[in-house]
Amino acid sequence: MYPELTDASRRALEGLRDLHTLKWYAVPLLALVAYVYARQVLRSRETGNWDPLLAALVVFGCDFFNETWNGWVFHFTKRSAVWTTPGDTAFRVTIGWNLEIIFTFLLLGLVYYHSLLPDRERKILGIPNRWFFALFFAAFCVFIEVLLNLGDLLVWEYPWWNRSFAGIWLIFLLGYFYWFAAVNLMLDMKSLRNKLLFMGGIYAVPVVMNLIALGAGFRY
Repeated sequence: MYPELTDASRRALEGLRDLHTLKWYAVPLLALVAYVYARQVLRSRETGNWDPLLAALVVFGCDFFNETWNGWVFHFTKRSAVWTTPGDTAFRVTIGWNLEIIFTFLLLGLVYYHSLLPDRERKILGIPNRWFFALFFAAFCVFIEVLLNLGDLLVWEYPWWNRSFAGIWLIFLLGYFYWFAAVNLMLDMKSLRNKLLFMGGIYAVPVVMNLIALGAGFRY
C-alpha cells in the first residue's frame, strides 16, 4: 500500500495501536495525570475559576489537531508524515503520536496557565506577560523537540520542517506558538459559554478529520 515508506515510517507503523505493545508504566502515568486533573477540578469548584482546565484542554486540542493533519500528510504522501515517532514507547497511537506525548500535553496547558502572572497587564522585558510566556513556552518546546530529534526519537523528514533556520521558525509557529496564543485568546473571553464554544471549535476540526479518515480507511 505504501511502497515508498521511509525507514522511520516503517518503524513507526510497527505495533501501531497494538495492545500487545502496551507498557506497564503507562498505568502510573495515567494515574498521575488523573490526579493532577482531579486536584484542579476540586480547586476550580472552590474558586469558580475553570480557566486552568480550559487552558489545558485548549493546548491538548491544538496538539490533537496537529497530530491529525500530520497523519493526513502521511496518508497522502504515502511516504512520511512531517514527524514520526519510531522506537520504544508505552503505546503508539498514531504514526507521530504516543502516550508519552499525550500525557505531556495534557499537563502542559496547566503548567502554562499557572505560570502566567496574576496581573495580566504586567510586562516582562517590555512584553505583556501572557505573550512573553507564550513565546517562552513555544521556544522551550522547540528546544525539547530538537533534543528528541537528535536522539532519533522524533524524526523530521521534510526540508521545510527540520533544524534549519526556516524549519525551526515553522516548528515554533505552527508546532507550538499558536497553542499558547489560543489559550491567551480564550482567557480574554468574558463568558464561560464563549470559552466552551471556542474550545469546542478547536476539537471539532480534528474530530471531523479523523471521522473522515476512519471512513475512508486512512492508516496513520
